[in-house]
Amino acid sequence: MSSTIKSIFPVTGMSCAGCAMSVETMLKSVEGVTDAGVNFANQTAWAQYDPQAATPQKLQEVIRSIGYDLIIESDNPNKEASEARERSEKQYKLRTIYSALLSVPVVVLGMGFMHWHLSPWISMVLAAPVVFWFGRGFFVNAVKQARHLMANMDTLVALSTSIAFIFSAFNTFFPEFWISRGLHPHVYFESATVIISFILLGKWLEERAKSKTASSIRKLMGLQPSTVTKIVNGDFVDVPISELKADDLVLVKPGARIPVDGVVTNGESYVDESTITGEPIPIAKGASSKVFAGTSNQKGSLTIKALQIGSETVLSRIIKMVEDAQNSKAPVQKLADKVAGIFVPAVMVISALTFIIWLALGGEQGFIHGLLAMVTVLAIACPCALGLATPTAIMVGVGRGAELGILIKDAQSLELAHKVDTIIFDKTGTLTEGKPQVDTILWTDADSNKSLHEAAIHAIESRSEHPLAAAIVEHINLKNGESVDVTNFQSIHGKGASAAINKQQYYIGNPSLMEDNGISTTPYQSSISNWEKEGKTVVLCAANQTVVAVIAISDKVKETTPQAITQLKAMGITPIMLTGDNTETAKAVAKKVGIEQYYAQLLPNDKDSIVQRLKADGHTVAMIGDGVNDSQALARADVSMAMGKGSDLAMDISKITIMNSDLALVPKAIKLSQRTMRTVKQNLFWAFIYNVIGIPVAAGILYPIIGYQFDPMIAGAAMALSSVSVVSNSLRLKRVRV
Repeated sequence: MSSTIKSIFPVTGMSCAGCAMSVETMLKSVEGVTDAGVNFANQTAWAQYDPQAATPQKLQEVIRSIGYDLIIESDNPNKEASEARERSEKQYKLRTIYSALLSVPVVVLGMGFMHWHLSPWISMVLAAPVVFWFGRGFFVNAVKQARHLMANMDTLVALSTSIAFIFSAFNTFFPEFWISRGLHPHVYFESATVIISFILLGKWLEERAKSKTASSIRKLMGLQPSTVTKIVNGDFVDVPISELKADDLVLVKPGARIPVDGVVTNGESYVDESTITGEPIPIAKGASSKVFAGTSNQKGSLTIKALQIGSETVLSRIIKMVEDAQNSKAPVQKLADKVAGIFVPAVMVISALTFIIWLALGGEQGFIHGLLAMVTVLAIACPCALGLATPTAIMVGVGRGAELGILIKDAQSLELAHKVDTIIFDKTGTLTEGKPQVDTILWTDADSNKSLHEAAIHAIESRSEHPLAAAIVEHINLKNGESVDVTNFQSIHGKGASAAINKQQYYIGNPSLMEDNGISTTPYQSSISNWEKEGKTVVLCAANQTVVAVIAISDKVKETTPQAITQLKAMGITPIMLTGDNTETAKAVAKKVGIEQYYAQLLPNDKDSIVQRLKADGHTVAMIGDGVNDSQALARADVSMAMGKGSDLAMDISKITIMNSDLALVPKAIKLSQRTMRTVKQNLFWAFIYNVIGIPVAAGILYPIIGYQFDPMIAGAAMALSSVSVVSNSLRLKRVRV
């Protein structure tokens, strides 16, 4: 019995959730495929199949038969898919611009010069390229769908625009057919061109959004160096990272990224591990210290023994989890795409039945009335309002968000944000400023030497590469202080620094440095202990074996954070804090901002696990973070938000970005989601109510009662009115207060 394999393929050509459903259905229909799924947002498909019964080539052939494509043979399929999306975006942009330019005069002629004898001829010439060239993709995909007895929005667009164009062309060439029967030969070229232009605009905007989604994985992969310096018998050899094996020794130079998970065998340096832990302060590394792939070495060189390589590293597991989260099924499908497959054949059946009933019961004028009624049904069932219902509300809602400083990237986030009942906050850079700052300096030397001590601290810390030193220098900000000569400066790895100044020996560092040099900290132990319980980092300065200053450094909570947490609680939302920091710091920050539930000392996969567990318990979860270490949880969450001052990767993965990093905008983003989704539902109601009322009237249901039959021109006006009502309702969001 053959075992199955699971493969993920980029998909090109999908334009709606209905397209994704078609691709998924066709994949599952292939012999040998046991299961399959499609992620429309990420433009990928996965298939579980027996390689002896099904092949990637066979899957590709089936998908191509319905108008889409699978990328199966490529050294870099993600790059090829990204390039295909960029080409598609450019094509839609050009088609939108050209079709709009040709549509404007057609609308002017149809609305303002409808009785001019040349108007229909000019309109037909201008409308033909819009419908059959710039809109050709709709017809091609509709035909391919029809071959498999399927339908989507492309089918609806192709059907309505072709009927409008063909009927109008007939009336243009043979106007006497209607005139001899006492009827006016109306044309509807403007309806066909406007539909094509609007739908192309929507597709262009969708492609722009989708082209950015793949960049998150590329940036994660960019944290892995492609080559490494391997140490072989004392020689340094540059080799591709793929050739590296466990237990190999590699040299990591200053400024380079660490390529493997391993242990330091030689050298000292500080390593920025924010990609893994999210904490901004680089960690001192020396012999026996563990390091992780993707982290950044600072100033010293390190020799590292590789322990985990390739897919086994923490960074690779992060990449894999982000890919898995992005490929998971979207929780909400758009209503317009869901009903398209039913709506299209239903309208076709109704229009055909209308013609047959009129032909059978209409007497001598049955054919004429039946033909007009059939065309009127198809005209009034135009998908314009249905197609505009969601995107116009989303576009206005997104624009309103931008005015408030809330960057919203997709409709799915707006669909889900108002349902959020749990919000997870990263601590550093989200609840706090993400920048170490001096909180307090306790000067223990009360004599006139304070200015000298300040100058000494400033001079020594200016020579240190540690970020805490930079915070101290920035705080003291010495301008006209004493000039001091620094001699015998020494950086003491992982503890601090020392130097001789004005014949005094200074030590600046942590309590361990003081202890190593026999300097008593007992008189200040109470202050040190209290500050550490508050989550602050303590740095001491000693001169001639006496402590002269005790410095408390903290990462301050943002001013608006407590208020934002209070508002979210009032909205019935539970806040949770996650951090890679120690428990004491987490406890102090959580208490300060008003969060009862928090988790400390977490790695990225721990955060991701918490999000998964909450979702499994039935919660709708939002994740708010600012660093690469948050990427897994951001990708896994139902709604992801990033701080605008955070990492580019966090902003790429997240669907909502708080541009000024002010948490007071988080409750506003949720309220904006509530108002936008209310508008979407109202729009869909108006789009459908026109069809529910208009189609029966267009079919002639009132004729036996009051002798009234809908004219196709009135049907076109009703269609336009439905679009106007939808757009007008969406524009109300511009004035909404949140």
